[in-house]
Amino acid sequence: MSTSTELRDTGDLGSASLEFLTVGLLLLVPTVYLVVTFSAVQTAALGLEGAARQAARVFVREHAVSDAEAAAARAIKATASDYDLDAATIQVTVRCDPDPADCLQPHGAVTIGMTATVALPFLPPVLGLDSAGIAVSASATEQVPRFVGLP
Repeated sequence: MSTSTELRDTGDLGSASLEFLTVGLLLLVPTVYLVVTFSAVQTAALGLEGAARQAARVFVREHAVSDAEAAAARAIKATASDYDLDAATIQVTVRCDPDPADCLQPHGAVTIGMTATVALPFLPPVLGLDSAGIAVSASATEQVPRFVGLP
């Protein structure tokens, strides 16, 4: 009787480690992918937020709108490179309040808005999956000083 019981109990020997590895990989791989994806999105969000803030700050410090736009573009390019973002793919909008025709009106407000698409990592080019992404946006508002262009 003990011989047949021993044979019946030995059928599962070693399968627990195989099940553990299989289930572990099935749970670990998607979790790691989510962490990498969220990290890429967070990096882009922080980069856009910093670029928008710096662009708004330098925009309101200039004398002319053309100089302000050039200074904002330089600030966006510098900040985007710090966060490994392609500055050419960032869509930038400038909104001026209260008068859209006069962005550098004293006590006016300049809002810089930015949008970029973060590519999802490790997606193959099959069926155009490599172009999939998550849209990230940021904006910053600065008040134009009373004495525009003064340090």
